[in-house]
Amino acid sequence: MDIIQRLGAIRVMLDRAIPGFLPESTGPAHRLLEAMRYSTSGGKRIRGFITIQAAAAFGMETDQVLPAAVAMELMHAASLIHDDMPCIDDSPTRRGVSSCHMQFDEHTALLAGDALIIKAFELLAQIKDSPARPEAVVRVIGEFAQATGATGLIGGEAADIEGERQPVNEEMLSFIHINKTAKLIVAAARTGAILAGADEDALGILTEYAHHLGLLFQITDDILDATATEAQLGKPVGADAAAQKMTYPALMGVEGARRRADEIGQMAVVAAEKLPDGSDVWIPLVHLVIARQS
Repeated sequence: MDIIQRLGAIRVMLDRAIPGFLPESTGPAHRLLEAMRYSTSGGKRIRGFITIQAAAAFGMETDQVLPAAVAMELMHAASLIHDDMPCIDDSPTRRGVSSCHMQFDEHTALLAGDALIIKAFELLAQIKDSPARPEAVVRVIGEFAQATGATGLIGGEAADIEGERQPVNEEMLSFIHINKTAKLIVAAARTGAILAGADEDALGILTEYAHHLGLLFQITDDILDATATEAQLGKPVGADAAAQKMTYPALMGVEGARRRADEIGQMAVVAAEKLPDGSDVWIPLVHLVIARQS
């Protein structure tokens, strides 16, 4: 099975599984619950895929790690809801459909994002089938909090906003990419591996790989915003340039950004060569991210 088939199979599985982890859209808060379901449909499922594959690399079954993979996807969905809101990127579409705040309203979107974040932590806390010791679940929750809070994803988002209309600074740009994107991808990988009982040496290599993959994903995202069409991305293009955001195309041009993506991709490949399933999963995933068109 090649990487596209692997990713497709896990995407279908997650698409089917995620609604079952969310509350039914009934009762006085039904609009909020509908917004949560609406915002978790579709997407590439890269983060959930990484969690499942990292666990599999160290001997854990998919059904055991599935709640953790769903947690990664819920956190990602929450970040997109908040990112699209008028007070941040003011994006009317996402994944080819109306953004959550456009489909519902701003207060429902805000609360839906908050609720998905809490649900992600709830799913991690309820993991019972880890082959590692119970302390592994506690460790995963702590690392997930660090990766997504003020020292991670949310901090990166704040820096991204503060960096608008400022002179492009590579140090600041690196901080934004590491925190806003790479840390959740690292958390997705480490979560699967820790729950599967991977040793510290293997975790270190996997962390290095996921860090480079996360940076690569964000650089290619920046390139696509500057070069792709709205039909390809399912969201408005050129928004980064319009907001004068710090991106690698803004820093070194599109071709320079592509060269940087190739360099970081090669770093990820070097790490992947030392991992279980490296040639079947981790190296092809790097090539897929470099070549992506959406």
